[in-house]
Amino acid sequence: MVLDGNAVRSVDRAAALLLALGDAQGEAGVTELARRLGLHKSTASRLLATLQRRGLVEQDEESGKYRLGLVVIRLAEKAERTLDLRGIATPELERLARLTHETTGLGILEGDTLLTVAQADGPNLIAVGDWTGRVTPLHCVAAGKVLLSSLAERDVLRIVRRGLGSYTERTIVELEPLLEELARIRRRGYATAIGEYEIGLNAVAAPVHDARGAVIAAVDVWGPAFRLTPRRVPELAAQAREAATAISVRLGGGARGPLSSEVHATA
Repeated sequence: MVLDGNAVRSVDRAAALLLALGDAQGEAGVTELARRLGLHKSTASRLLATLQRRGLVEQDEESGKYRLGLVVIRLAEKAERTLDLRGIATPELERLARLTHETTGLGILEGDTLLTVAQADGPNLIAVGDWTGRVTPLHCVAAGKVLLSSLAERDVLRIVRRGLGSYTERTIVELEPLLEELARIRRRGYATAIGEYEIGLNAVAAPVHDARGAVIAAVDVWGPAFRLTPRRVPELAAQAREAATAISVRLGGGARGPLSSEVHATA
């Protein structure tokens, strides 16, 4: 089917209306939308009626204002599910591994644990093994702490009540120290784990955000303590955050400061 100029213009205007409604943070009236887009009110009204018939917008019966419809929400959910998070992240993980000469990874929530879904090894001769597909506790690894710091407090308390396993003398196992650590992570935008899961293994991690601003994953850089020293943490944190931001942008998100208060599990 070949669209003529008028049809293309109508499609473009309809798309503009949907985007404007998305930016309206709730509802908007025909007059407001027409003025914002430079359309005649009758044109905007006709296009909104067409979008309403398709379920793309809904009209409030009392106010007469419009909002995005359930079809848009369903389409957004389908698009999000089809995004290949691992495929999107891998080039950035590989770039980060080359830059830092350390192992990098991507972790997501799997229940109340961290699941490593992708890994890239740096050029160093001493590797740290393949953790892809492994699950680890949230409270004692850097990527896990990023995700934990983004959970609602009630979920953190639930996890703590089940008991926090102690893996080394550095593992945080009490509620108050853990809450303090999570607050630090939210303030600075990255997490560290210095010998908390395995002695001699250190890591830094930063959050990946989706288009809604929720934390859906964490990028980490990790390696043996003699290479990944506390002195390198600020540099590695900045590099991990840069990689995480690049992945977030591909997902429709972007650079953020403090971590969001909600995490969205992708598994």
